[in-house]
Amino acid sequence: MNPSDSFEPEELLPEALPEEPWWFFTAAWREAHDRRLQPNPNCFTLATIDPDGRPSARIVLCKDMNLAPDAGYIVFHTNRQGRKGRALAANPRAAAVFHWDDLDKQVRIEGPVVHSPDAESDAYFDSRPLERRIGAWASNQSQPLDSRETLVMQAMEVMQRFGVSLDDQDARIPRPPHWGGFRLWAEAVELWVGAPGRLHERARWTRALQPHQTPQGPSFRPGSWSRTRLQP
Repeated sequence: MNPSDSFEPEELLPEALPEEPWWFFTAAWREAHDRRLQPNPNCFTLATIDPDGRPSARIVLCKDMNLAPDAGYIVFHTNRQGRKGRALAANPRAAAVFHWDDLDKQVRIEGPVVHSPDAESDAYFDSRPLERRIGAWASNQSQPLDSRETLVMQAMEVMQRFGVSLDDQDARIPRPPHWGGFRLWAEAVELWVGAPGRLHERARWTRALQPHQTPQGPSFRPGSWSRTRLQP
């Protein structure tokens, strides 16, 4: 056996790296969802910087994405008054890590963050189960809580306020003004494939993003990607 064979992973990045990184992200995403080796294949770690300069990270869910050539962003939703919302208001940049351990694949995305258009946030909010819509109103995210009973009472007050019952999943309640989506635009994307001997496959794509205002809100005009391999 050729000794070099023992260092080869089952999957290699192409020798000539593609012009953009989304082919890998899309394939890994589909594989993770199709194989269902973890309950939430759309989860990722989101890292932000608090107003005092301290880093913070948590797991959130990617609920949408736009990987078109004139776009390239992922979407998550949250209470904009919670810790990560306040962090993004002070420092509107973030880093995301999708790690599919069973696939031995990882994607890192870094870049600026802007609010999703209201229509997009409204549509996603309306699609959520009623309990979660109630919870979005009831929770003062990241604020101190004296007991579980207090939180449940806040949820009951929301139900009374809007005249809804958990028996009626089709009940409509408006989206809270403090709750909505964020778009993390990819300024840098790094791909990783695990390999024996920790001689992993790594490559990084970067591009410039020019701020651009649209009728729906702040956006960006992306430039061309630059790409390079990285040592593990």
